[in-house]
Amino acid sequence: MRPVKPSCVIGFIWASILLFAPTHPLLADATEDPNGSPVRADRVLVLKSLRTMQLLKDGEVLREYKISLGANPKGPKTRRGDNKTPEGEYIIEGRIANSAFHRALRISYPNIWDLFRAYERGVKPGGNITIHGLPNGVTNKYRMKPDWTKGCIAVSNEEIEEIWELVPDGTPIEIRP
Repeated sequence: MRPVKPSCVIGFIWASILLFAPTHPLLADATEDPNGSPVRADRVLVLKSLRTMQLLKDGEVLREYKISLGANPKGPKTRRGDNKTPEGEYIIEGRIANSAFHRALRISYPNIWDLFRAYERGVKPGGNITIHGLPNGVTNKYRMKPDWTKGCIAVSNEEIEEIWELVPDGTPIEIRP
């Protein structure tokens, strides 16, 4: 019996890793399911004070993004035109492929509590709150400036493309102070 050369053993190990890594659950990309499809988020968490948004699956963070908020970011949205990003529990209720921004996911603001609070104050609650990319025509990959929206959550165009694929309609979104 001939001795096996160490280089052959190392080659075999690398070949095994390359061959089996995509299908082995411990070695596969955490953002892909066993079929190679992207793992989709089952929840979105926005932390306004940290300017971050997390896409979660079963409580684990899939992705995290730096975000821009409304131009008047402190506190919850209370009325139309206050330039605040809402706070509370909502749902991703749809998509806008051809908005004034590079793609947008519609947030179910105002919810019943927002409507009630606005009614109590005698004001309109506002609406049309989305997670979106940069305004159409802006091509750089960076955000324009901190907290520039009218109450929406903004990310780069590249990031909204990824979010568009990973967050299905009906996904709960929680926006915290």
